Amino acid sequence: MSDDEGPIEVPQADKPKAAVMALIENSPIASVISNPRLPDNPIVAVNDAFIALTGYDREFIVGRNCRFLSGEATEPWLTEEIRRGVRQQKSVLVEILNYKKDGTPFQNAVLVAPLFDDDGELEYFLGSQVEIDADVPSLSKARRMRAVEIVKDLSKRQREVLNFIAKGLLNKQIAHELSLSERTVKMHRSILMKRLNVPSAADMVRLAVEAGM
Repeated sequence: MSDDEGPIEVPQADKPKAAVMALIENSPIASVISNPRLPDNPIVAVNDAFIALTGYDREFIVGRNCRFLSGEATEPWLTEEIRRGVRQQKSVLVEILNYKKDGTPFQNAVLVAPLFDDDGELEYFLGSQVEIDADVPSLSKARRMRAVEIVKDLSKRQREVLNFIAKGLLNKQIAHELSLSERTVKMHRSILMKRLNVPSAADMVRLAVEAGM
């Protein structure tokens, strides 16, 4: 089905911290965390929604690059677009054909977004997947339009904070960029979670990218 070369052993020291795990644990959207500091940028954390969507179990997923979802008809130019986003450490959102464990193809709206550490160095990538119903091809467009409408109603400062969150910056870094206190950024982040009505930071990042940030 793919050119998967099997999992790598993820050292305990390279497994994500609780704060990073919390990004995806409570998300209803299929999500993973990968570690670009390890060979082949393997997945180091996965949520239950991803397991339910793809049919693969946690033991199979962790330690592998996400390419195991690719198959015979997966568009290589879209795969390259994702790889380019990873190389450039920028968020990318593409609609690509992927395959579940049982071989079922599905149209997948894939988001890959960088996450940086306190020193501004790339630490992880957030990946999330939304299955697009083949009978409703406008679903992804509808999600984007909804995201734009939601973001449009935010204040200028809230949009600025959300934009930096979507770029993978931490509260400390956002505070520096906007000349705010870290406490104020945390306040804005909390308000954004409520205004956007999202259950996790991962969902907040995805909504921001869907809105074009």
